[in-house]
Amino acid sequence: MTKPTLESVQITTLTNGLRVVTESVPYVRSASVGVFVGIGSRDEDPDTAGISHFIEHMMFKGTPKRTAHQIADTIESRGGHLNAWTDKEMTTYQARVLAEDTGLALDVLSDMLLNSLLDPEEMTREKGVVIEEIKMYEDSPEDLVHEVFEQALWKKHPLGRPIIGSEETVKAISREDIVNYMSSRYRPDRIVVAAAGAVDHQSIVEQVSGTFSGLSGEALLPAHPVPTPSGKDKQVKRRNTEQVNFCLGSRGYSKTSPERYSLSILNTLLGGNMSSRLFQEIREKRGLAYNIGAYTRYYRDGGVFCIYGGTSPATFDQVIELTKHEIETVCRIGFTDDELRKASTQVRGALVLGLESMNSRMNRYGESLLSHGRVLPVEEVLANYDAVSNATIIDAALYVFDDRLQTLATVGPTGRAAAKV
Repeated sequence: MTKPTLESVQITTLTNGLRVVTESVPYVRSASVGVFVGIGSRDEDPDTAGISHFIEHMMFKGTPKRTAHQIADTIESRGGHLNAWTDKEMTTYQARVLAEDTGLALDVLSDMLLNSLLDPEEMTREKGVVIEEIKMYEDSPEDLVHEVFEQALWKKHPLGRPIIGSEETVKAISREDIVNYMSSRYRPDRIVVAAAGAVDHQSIVEQVSGTFSGLSGEALLPAHPVPTPSGKDKQVKRRNTEQVNFCLGSRGYSKTSPERYSLSILNTLLGGNMSSRLFQEIREKRGLAYNIGAYTRYYRDGGVFCIYGGTSPATFDQVIELTKHEIETVCRIGFTDDELRKASTQVRGALVLGLESMNSRMNRYGESLLSHGRVLPVEEVLANYDAVSNATIIDAALYVFDDRLQTLATVGPTGRAAAKV
C-alpha cells in the first residue's frame, strides 16, 4: 500500500513488512540512498558487545559478486560516496550518487547486507582494525570522556556500554555469532530503505521488493528495562594530559517525548553554539576553555543531556562552578524573550537549511520512520518548536538538572578537582 504524505514524500510497506520511503526532488541531479536497520549496541548481549559495529565493518568486506575493493570502487569510480555508521539504536548503510546511478547504489547496498561472505580471514584482519579504533578513542580524552560519562550515568544498562565494544568482546566475536545476530535482528520490520533526490519511488520499490523479498519475520529484541539514571555520581579516569575533559549531565527525554522540543531550545541557548551562554561566559568573557558546549541524545525510552568541555586542572573548579551557576539561573528564571526569539529562529533555520541537502533529507526520513512509524512533516516540527515557551523550558531544565541525578565524568589529571559533583 502506497500513500502520499507532505513534502512530496511517499511511503510503501512491502508484504514482508519492510518500508520504503522516498522524496522526489526533480531539480537536483543526485540521489542519496540508505538502508536503515533499527538495531544498535543497546540490542546486544554483554558477551557480544560491539557486534553491531563490527557487522557494519564486515558488510564492506566482500560478497560473491564483489570484492571489498569492488564494493568501494563501484560507487567511488562514478563520483559517488559510500558510508555507514552505528549508534546505540540504529545502523545505517548509505550512498550518495548521481541520479542515473541510483539503481546501482541500491544494488551495492543490498548486496552488502544480504550476501556478505563474512570470510574468517577478513574477520581476523578487521578485528585488528576495530581494536585499533578502540585504542584511538582511549588516546583521545575529549572523545573518551563521553563514553565514561554514559557508563557512569547508565551503569549496567546497555545504553551505558560503548558502541564499539571492548577489546575482549571484539576478539571473541565469531562468524556464528554474526550469522545468528543478523538472522534474529536484521528482520524486515526493523529495516527502512530511504532515498531522496532525483529518484522515482515506484522504481525503487520494485527493486527493493525484488532484492529484499527473501527476508521475513520480526526481529527478536532482548527485553531491557527502561534506562534509569544511576543517581548523583562521579567517574574519574586519570590521564597525564594538559587538560581535564569533563561531562556534566543526567537524563533527558525520549525520541517521542513532546518535551524534547523544549529541551532542544534549552540546549541551543545554554551550550549549543558559539552564541550560547556557556560559550560566551566561559570561553569568550573569561578565556577559561577552548571547548565548551552541550548536547542532547534521544533514545527509544529515555535520553541524555550533557554539558562538556576541557580546561586546565587549575581552572577546572572555576569552570564547574560557572557552569552550575548558569544551570541554576536557567532553572530559576529561564531565558529572556530576545534569547527565545533568536533560538527559535536558529532551530527553524537549521532545520530548513538541512533540507537543502539530499543526504540530510534521506537521513531524516529513514530515522523518522524507524523512530516514529511515520515521517514527521516539517510544518509539524516547526509548530512544536513555536509552542515552546520560557515556562516549558524551565520545566525541562528542572527535569534534566535534578541535583539528585547529576553525573560528572572527567578524564585528565584531576586529583581533587573531581571530588564533588
